[in-house]
Amino acid sequence: MMDYRSFASPLLCDFFAYHESVKGHSNHTVDEYCLDLRGFFRYLKRLKRVVPRDTPFEQIPIDDIDIDFIRQISLSDVYSYLSYLNREKGLNEASRARKISAIRSLFKYLTTKTHQLTENPVQDLDSPKIRKTLPRYLSLEESVRLLDSVRGQNQERDYCILVLFLNCGLRISELVGLNVSDVHANTIRVLGKGNKERILYLNDSCVDALEDYFVVRNGMTLIEPGALFVSNQRKRISKSAVHLLVKNALASAGLDPSLYSAHKLRHTAATLMLQSGVDVRTLQEVLGHDHLNTTQIYTHVSSEDLADAAQMNPLARNRRRKRPESDGGAQ
Repeated sequence: MMDYRSFASPLLCDFFAYHESVKGHSNHTVDEYCLDLRGFFRYLKRLKRVVPRDTPFEQIPIDDIDIDFIRQISLSDVYSYLSYLNREKGLNEASRARKISAIRSLFKYLTTKTHQLTENPVQDLDSPKIRKTLPRYLSLEESVRLLDSVRGQNQERDYCILVLFLNCGLRISELVGLNVSDVHANTIRVLGKGNKERILYLNDSCVDALEDYFVVRNGMTLIEPGALFVSNQRKRISKSAVHLLVKNALASAGLDPSLYSAHKLRHTAATLMLQSGVDVRTLQEVLGHDHLNTTQIYTHVSSEDLADAAQMNPLARNRRRKRPESDGGAQ
């Protein structure tokens, strides 16, 4: 986790600590807030000429940001910053929306939580409209091909990881954080976003894969014996190592590693469950989504479904009669 106390002012440190302890946000989320707000205040200090214009952007300090400075921020200043992000940085809509979220959260904290501000200048701030795209996923046949391709020294571990991704729809952070104590017969305890726990039931494929992996794992002398999945260094496996093994397995299966990732396997699990009849609210619980609309991105339908729908229209067979051929020309 980023050490925000080494560069942020006391006011900002309190805000980051609020998200870390009270809101229960992950280290990754808090780090994103740190980076987003650091860039925001660096830009404002340059805009308002608080620092010499020749000061390198990355060297502009934010350890002096206090409530008096923040009181001077207007909605126009925020729009100027967003224009800068679009013009100079070329950030897409999703990246700009994330930065807007961080700014909104700070001002909401200062107005409604600590009451250091009486007015919220960004209350009416608009977010860029984010284009919705269908999540990329593997077909059932491609998923089977991926599992069948696993080979090598760590094949029991790698196969088990892929099986859990494809059957349980785990996030990569959830998978690497699993401990041996989280596995109980046919269930597994998962610690998701915001430190929220959920219990997932394991199907036969998952149980068999875990049993095979435990046979190998139990013969190892480990530095981190509590971690479920371990690396060749006998420590908890890292996210980067999992990303690499997924890419290697994809390549071995003849699938394009540039198009798929560990997160795409989560998309695959969600899609296959929906196609098999799992309702969207049950899927919401499986995936650990707070809101149903997040889960509904998986309710896309296949081209075969669209073709079938076209044929099921009651007018599908109402074909226009052909004009009879004329004996001679028009009179």
